[in-house]
Amino acid sequence: MAKIVAIANQKGGVGKTTTAVNLSSCVAALGKRVLIVDLDPQGNTTTGYGIPKRSVELGTYEMLIGEASARQAIRKTEYRTDVIGSNTRLAGASLEMIDLPARESRLRKALAEVQKDYDFIFIDCPPSLDLLTLNGLSACDSVLIPVQCEYYALEGLSELISTLKTIRKKYNPYLDIEGVVFTMFSGRLNLTVQVVEQVQKYFGSKVYKTTIPRSIRISEAPSYGQPINFYEPKGKGSEAYMDLAIEFVKNNRPHEPAKRRGKGSSAPAEPKNALEEVKQGEV
Repeated sequence: MAKIVAIANQKGGVGKTTTAVNLSSCVAALGKRVLIVDLDPQGNTTTGYGIPKRSVELGTYEMLIGEASARQAIRKTEYRTDVIGSNTRLAGASLEMIDLPARESRLRKALAEVQKDYDFIFIDCPPSLDLLTLNGLSACDSVLIPVQCEYYALEGLSELISTLKTIRKKYNPYLDIEGVVFTMFSGRLNLTVQVVEQVQKYFGSKVYKTTIPRSIRISEAPSYGQPINFYEPKGKGSEAYMDLAIEFVKNNRPHEPAKRRGKGSSAPAEPKNALEEVKQGEV
């Protein structure tokens, strides 16, 4: 049964779609069965996998409004990753779903059909809080948060954590934080160091050790319709995303079965959700 991971940040320009495309491709390169869902009307994840947006006849839009099943919307790619694509039609889905039943959980119900066919399903959410993002966060098991190392990123992160707590309370009680990954990273800048320290202070072990550097090649790859590990397999950008994929898969290895408790031993404490562990107050 696939673990569903939403890649989300309400702030734009933080490398969210870039991370969605390249992480999913690198996880697939490690031998995992991977599906990525493009939930952004801009369709950048779709084109990032070499799929022209105009060619998407059945995609996320049709799946959400009930005109197609998830299985019908899946496109196979040459990059070992399956894609449910999107285009500008998806921009109208928020309005059309308002009067539909269970509007906030339509994506979760649609993906249930194919969840057993994959190890991981990634959802690339739009950089805003609307009904599309709400569907993505209601459908997922956890959220991966890309963070650019700049001051405004801290404000956006604080708003996102508040949003996640609200969604967990109202729509998805099992929602957890998968982790925080730093993008466009440059250790030579003082501001970068300050942002990293602040985020690590509040998220602790949830911060990925792997950071994604600034790279012209990473920026170029989407224009060729290729994930970075195919566009420049031995470049520093590809190596960084492969390291992130390895860390991601390692963090998601199935836990060993719990040993039977002997007489007199107490039950282990219930592990806290990462959202509960985040301290109150602004990040």
